[in-house]
Amino acid sequence: MKRFLDLLFALILIILFSPLFLIITILIKLDSPGPVFFRQNRIGRLNKKFIIYKFRTMRIDAPKDIPTHLFDNPHEYITRVGKFLRKTSLDELPQLINILKGEMSFIGPRPALYNQYDLIKLRTEKGIHILTPGITGWAQVNGRDEITIEEKVSLDEYYYTNRSLSVEIKILLKTLISVT
Repeated sequence: MKRFLDLLFALILIILFSPLFLIITILIKLDSPGPVFFRQNRIGRLNKKFIIYKFRTMRIDAPKDIPTHLFDNPHEYITRVGKFLRKTSLDELPQLINILKGEMSFIGPRPALYNQYDLIKLRTEKGIHILTPGITGWAQVNGRDEITIEEKVSLDEYYYTNRSLSVEIKILLKTLISVT
């Protein structure tokens, strides 16, 4: 049922947001040279690699395989349009494509970078790796990048063991509140 709802809502949102996709595409192209989309290897369900899609928010010379919060000076790389896209989480919209492809869900643990071996190892030990990663999740709405890997896995484990419609609705509502 979750997969059906993911597909249905992803299709509806792509149609509804298609004018916004076009506007963001134009703004990115006007703001800085390079591609519109940022593609990155991530770890998905059962630890399989997949390519995640986002709107590009950084200059093309930014480091590719390091989480932004670990950069020495991340603001040096973020474009003007990128700053707005990140603040509003609009840079995440292309992940609707990942949902259509079955690589992601709306709600689940955020997919690890392919080189975040400690996070991948801990999630695998806890069985979390069997979940389809999400655009948002319990760890996202309870700390995002400000928490340690161990805290993130603990929150992911809470989601894994307490998955239910009510938990998913709570995550969705907390996500909507945090981006508005």
